Amino acid sequence: MERLLRQSPLGRLAIGLLLATSQLTAAYNLDPDSPDSVKSISKQMAEDLVSFYHGNEPGQTPGLLPDPYYWWEAGAMMGTLIDYWYYTGDDTYNNLTKQALLFQVGETNDYMPRNQTRTEGNDDQGFWGLSVMSAAEYKFPDPPPDQPQWLGLAQAVFNTQAARWDTEHCGGGLRWQIFTWNNGYDYKNSISQACFFALGARLALYTGNTSYSDWAEKTWDWMVATKLINTTNWYVYDGAGIETNCTVLTPYQFTYNAGGMILGAAAMYNLTESQTWKDRLDNLLEGSKVFFTGPKNNIMSEVACESVNTCNVDEHSFKAYLTRWLTMMIKWAPHTYDTISPYLRASSIAAAKQCQGGDNKRMCGLIWYDGKYDGSTGVGQQMAALEITMSNLIQNSSAPVTADNGGTSVGDPGGGGDDIGRNQPKGPSYGPINGGDRFGAAVLTMLVIASVVGAMFFIFMDETSPKGPVAHGGRRGWSKKGRQGEGGQHQ
Repeated sequence: MERLLRQSPLGRLAIGLLLATSQLTAAYNLDPDSPDSVKSISKQMAEDLVSFYHGNEPGQTPGLLPDPYYWWEAGAMMGTLIDYWYYTGDDTYNNLTKQALLFQVGETNDYMPRNQTRTEGNDDQGFWGLSVMSAAEYKFPDPPPDQPQWLGLAQAVFNTQAARWDTEHCGGGLRWQIFTWNNGYDYKNSISQACFFALGARLALYTGNTSYSDWAEKTWDWMVATKLINTTNWYVYDGAGIETNCTVLTPYQFTYNAGGMILGAAAMYNLTESQTWKDRLDNLLEGSKVFFTGPKNNIMSEVACESVNTCNVDEHSFKAYLTRWLTMMIKWAPHTYDTISPYLRASSIAAAKQCQGGDNKRMCGLIWYDGKYDGSTGVGQQMAALEITMSNLIQNSSAPVTADNGGTSVGDPGGGGDDIGRNQPKGPSYGPINGGDRFGAAVLTMLVIASVVGAMFFIFMDETSPKGPVAHGGRRGWSKKGRQGEGGQHQ
């Protein structure tokens, strides 16, 4: 039959149309057992992820994503690109990644840049710190000697956060926000603790300095004491407010909260080789199965929002971090491979299968478990699909290094000192007001009043025109992009 069709002009046309249609709608057919298949698909997914980023283009700001993405997610994305290089060996995006990581360090080399600190939270800073920690552990190419170094940057982030540990309320913990006027300053969220905990555990493992692991132990104990880690079902809840002394919990479960605690526990187990930390890790891993659903309960899902279609821009990316940290866990706790590998494998096949969106018909959506593209596209969705696809390469990758075992990144144990204890954003320094200042202020005030009166006269006169004042040039509306110049905050 096919032979007859090929002999007919109409048949050849029909076959051509079928082939063209299938190419336009075909999803990725991932073979998790084939490194070539995984790398090939990862390469295309990475290309589509970077298409959202313009910070390396002329006139743009390195390390910022466009509206509606906030500063923290750009730092998280750079972590994904470090992972991409680590797993695939493809250095296409290394310069872009290095440029972004170094541009956003701020004046004090601790990821407190002046243009972000007005609304920067501990978790926001923590994501940048975790990304440079991965750079040190994976031996991502070191910056030039006159630039901040990956390990030193991670240490600086940790130091600034340790100084913010708040014992006045709830007996400890980090507040969500850094500065008092920000919405959420009275909230202690699990992801801030998880980032700090994981960073401390990894720094202890890398440097051998037990002061970091002491802080990790303290953070774990506080999470258990406040019941943000439920030691019955081993769920990790979202946070609690200081107005109730952290006794009333926000019970939502998000993948990245559990993932951050799992990551830190895996590093602590590798460091201590203790049964205590093995049990804690294994219990958290069992609790994380709540995030796997679908026909066989083995496809990763953001259960708090996917099923009711309420995931926001930030939440679109959370599965990327659970995936990243479950995969890292395998290197530090190899016994977990048999438990988690079937879940990562099934999720990777499902995630790749639904990548049928966008003009190129291969952009990835949010929901993986129902086998079809859900119509959503974005940085978070693309990061998550790429991370879960690359997880199949973990057994082919090298182990993370330490300072005593192949590490080359230079540390800065006192990093971040200029920001320790600071509760006001850095800004211009002003001296005392004197008589000259007052005279100048009076002159400026008169000029402003005159300009306002003139503008009012112009508008009054313009009322006689049928065009109206807007015809002379409308005003631009507010946008999150405008906010991002000062710093964004995820909710």
